[in-house]
Amino acid sequence: MADTFRHQGGSGDARDAGTPDPSALLPGLDEEQLRVLRRVGRAWKRVSGDPGVWRRALPVDPDLGRFPSPEEIVPARFDRLVPISALGGQPPAGETTAGAEAPPSRPGAVGHRVRRVVLGAPLKSTAIAHERMRKLVALPVLSADALSSVAYGPEAMLAILVLGGTAGLGYSLPIAATIAFLMLAVGVSYRQTIRAYPHGGGSYIVAGDNLGRVPGLIAAAGLMTDYILTVAVSIASGVAAITSAAPSLAAATVPIGVIVVAALLAGNLRGIRQAGSLFAAPTYAFILAVFALVAVGLFDAAGHGFHPAAPPPLHATEGVGVLLVMRAFASGATAMTGIEAISNAVPAFEPVAWRNARTTLTWMVGLLIALFAGTVALVHLDGVVPGARETVLSQLAHRSFGAGPMYIFTQAATAAVLLLAANTAYNDFPRVLFLLARDDHAPRMFLRLGDRLAFSNGIILLSVAATVVYVAFSGETASLIPLYAVGVFLAFTLSQAGMVVHWWRLRDRHWRKSLFFNATGGLLSAVVFITAGITKFTSGAWVAVLAVGLFILVTMRIRHHYDTVGRALRLHPCAIELPMHTIPARGPALPTAPGNGAGKSAETEETPEEIHHLSVVPLASLDLAGMRALAYAASLQQPVLALHISPGEDEAERFRGYWSQWGDHLPLEVVVSPYRAIVAPLVNYIEALHRQRPDLTLTVILPEVVARHWWHRALHSRIAPRLRRTLRPLPKIVVTSVPFHV
Repeated sequence: MADTFRHQGGSGDARDAGTPDPSALLPGLDEEQLRVLRRVGRAWKRVSGDPGVWRRALPVDPDLGRFPSPEEIVPARFDRLVPISALGGQPPAGETTAGAEAPPSRPGAVGHRVRRVVLGAPLKSTAIAHERMRKLVALPVLSADALSSVAYGPEAMLAILVLGGTAGLGYSLPIAATIAFLMLAVGVSYRQTIRAYPHGGGSYIVAGDNLGRVPGLIAAAGLMTDYILTVAVSIASGVAAITSAAPSLAAATVPIGVIVVAALLAGNLRGIRQAGSLFAAPTYAFILAVFALVAVGLFDAAGHGFHPAAPPPLHATEGVGVLLVMRAFASGATAMTGIEAISNAVPAFEPVAWRNARTTLTWMVGLLIALFAGTVALVHLDGVVPGARETVLSQLAHRSFGAGPMYIFTQAATAAVLLLAANTAYNDFPRVLFLLARDDHAPRMFLRLGDRLAFSNGIILLSVAATVVYVAFSGETASLIPLYAVGVFLAFTLSQAGMVVHWWRLRDRHWRKSLFFNATGGLLSAVVFITAGITKFTSGAWVAVLAVGLFILVTMRIRHHYDTVGRALRLHPCAIELPMHTIPARGPALPTAPGNGAGKSAETEETPEEIHHLSVVPLASLDLAGMRALAYAASLQQPVLALHISPGEDEAERFRGYWSQWGDHLPLEVVVSPYRAIVAPLVNYIEALHRQRPDLTLTVILPEVVARHWWHRALHSRIAPRLRRTLRPLPKIVVTSVPFHV
């Protein structure tokens, strides 16, 4: 049913930035469609006669009650069943709120209980307003990626410089200072982005809004590549921290990483607030550990007059030149990954969201520069170089704390924050997918919110993709780093270029200052992107470039398919004139009164006159597919009831308004589903109708989009097959579909 809707209005408003909206699957009709809808209604009136005949012939009372409002019911802790009130106070058998029937088998029931224990009870749609983060929670949740990169960014830079021997290491401080300036410039430029896009302005939104559709998709491709690699690299670095402290676990690198991905998957499926509470402590512990490490190291260095210790003897394998320095700069710049996360997730902050987001971004950039600069300074003073068996941070901790409790605390905090830093990607990857799906560049399944008001499908896709990458590269950080910088700095560059265009067009107060900051950030990001693309292309960056190209191809083809379906589904008078002639003007045949057949539920009818019909037509939208299903149902000369499942009262009122403009020719019942389910309320309602009149044969008539090619099927919902499976155990219920071929 839901696939008969498409997003009206092109790319949408760039300023709503993907705030979770349960009605995103049910977009409205534009003015042209409403005019045609009224014309269609007049055509129905001409051929179907008095609409009152249809209502008087209805053999049931369609008002079966409603789902409890969010204020009236709280789901049990381990239960996901929400009953719907029926006539006589006897609710039908409970159905799951997530869109599938309660499983009859014991294994299925056990599975549901486990799901509730792991994920918690479903959240009502109105809880979106409460699932927001305050600054002290948002900082660790959205900054974990950026801050934890201190554990591998400096090491990645040094790993390139040691190829030039001692002379190469001499460039570590100038390169680190350049990277710190780059952090400041990009951080300030993203403050301007948040000011310009107070409802959220990630690279996809900004680039698409100011540079066009294709640059927006390129930015989205860079972002999504970066998010997948963020999970893989963070976990690989975290496992490396563990194996540095416990070398005996080195052989279990891959299994440990896969287990961590599974834990992140479960944690994020529980929702924003739960994930924030879970991930706050490790981030703050890491900040404390690194500051303590730097403080102790600088105190010891002060006792020696800050004279740097000589590094171990190094044999140069490569001449020190511009190429080596640029490669080191590109590798060290990976410490900047995650800076954009806050501007992406502005809607996740407590009000005033944009002001809290800017404050949190300032805190994050300040902490990142301090931790990065302090770590590089300590590496220089202690003469530490990267080793094959121990990370640079572990070596520094050994020198400052020995092997005592503080060393263990530092390694544990580093491992924890690296393993959980991937949570930044879990916040932003599904949100970008939501935006792409809203603009018809990704399957619409990514629009749907799960039980816990999280984008569950996007979270699952990220987990699968990151696991594949992690396993393919055997969990080695050094192998993954070359893929990393290309995607993130591609997104940075396009985002900042888009902001330059934005300020040039707007020219409001302080626009010159904002344009300067964004132009500086964009220019520096472009330098890093080009450097990384050239110097690391053969080392693995080609994989990221190929992934971006494939992403553009797939998303454009998806948009082309949805545009084709949208044009086919749009109401136009010529398309509805022929179906209208199939509707008999005399109205439906009156069924037997309830008293004559009530209680007769056995499927023993042998002649046509023994069968009494009611056709139920579930509708998501009054588009051409929906109107064709209504015309087909009315042509059977039996009572017809239209049914609309709405995720909220506002959307329900909007649909009733459309129905009224059409002419209100058939009875309509709107069921508000506060937990965003579709199949479960349909099943509950149809089962309640069956209990009210067990003598009736209920025919559920579904409009169904049928794609020409098999690879397009994943782009449309599969509600009809799910309804058939769910309703099969009930007698005297027929599920059929009116196919609409595109």
